[in-house]
Amino acid sequence: MRIVILCGGESPERDVSLASGWSVARALLERGHEAVLVDPAAAEPVLAGPLRPGDVVDAVAVGKEPPSPAERHLLRGRMHAALTGGPVLELLRDAELVFLALHGGWGEDGHVQGLLEMAGVRFTGADSAVCAAAWHKGRAQAVLGAAGVPVAERVLWRPGVSDVPQEVRRLVAAGPVVAKPVADGSSVSVHRVDSLSQLAQVAAEVHSGDAELLVEPFLPGREFTVAVVGGQVLPVVEIELTTPMFDYTAKYQPGAVSEVCPARVPADFASRLQELALRAHEALGFGDDAYSRTDFRCDADGEPMCLEVNTLPGLTATSLLPLAASGAEWTYPDLIQRIVDLAT
Repeated sequence: MRIVILCGGESPERDVSLASGWSVARALLERGHEAVLVDPAAAEPVLAGPLRPGDVVDAVAVGKEPPSPAERHLLRGRMHAALTGGPVLELLRDAELVFLALHGGWGEDGHVQGLLEMAGVRFTGADSAVCAAAWHKGRAQAVLGAAGVPVAERVLWRPGVSDVPQEVRRLVAAGPVVAKPVADGSSVSVHRVDSLSQLAQVAAEVHSGDAELLVEPFLPGREFTVAVVGGQVLPVVEIELTTPMFDYTAKYQPGAVSEVCPARVPADFASRLQELALRAHEALGFGDDAYSRTDFRCDADGEPMCLEVNTLPGLTATSLLPLAASGAEWTYPDLIQRIVDLAT
């Protein structure tokens, strides 16, 4: 099959996406597919290809820092131009399948999926409506809470539009909170906040027009993640932290954290996490042709709370979805082939 891999892009997760793209390419070649790697935000969008079985593809490491806001502005302009006309769009239309590895930003909020749907192009992962529903953490948590998936109390705040709301002041006064953008991934700009002065610093960092922050209580317990591929729930992964937060650096630098699969927890607790992940997957509209990864963190009493549902989980060498797949005795190429099969 001729498969175009879309990776890179304009989001803070650009480097993660590029690393995923090259890993996916290597797996596709191993399974006998042809592949073209395309970064729609690059000055020269075609990174490699057509690659054919037997070609050598090296792994790509994730950078220590996401791109700056100025770099993202440039990348966004290139990406918009590439996906709305010209040779990149024609390349996508000629593909038998587009494998989406565009983590974050337009690749995960439904923009790219909508463009591909309008162009009649088949692609991997969830559709545009599901991506849009899951990408906004505040709205997604409201849906999940209504479906019986436990979520922490949350307050949405636009720092550039209003002063600190009374609800936020109350949360900060009650104990540490976590402040994060409602629409970013890979724990970019996620902060533990212990005071209103710290919150002001975080607000200044993410302030951009009407950028929105989600503020919720800091959960001090263990952290887990559960993937669903098609209708199959994979084994629970525990993220054992050596730092207070599972941030961007910890996620993508080898050795920064310990990730255990299957998690060393009682069977009934693992089953509960898996049931909640499947419920979250279904509540947000993911079907049996899509895949997701749901993140949980426990409160002081050990009760799991859902943090978010990822529509395009990372596929790098150190990513959590491939680790969960290995716990189900799938190889990395097995996982990639299953994602392809779901879309075809």
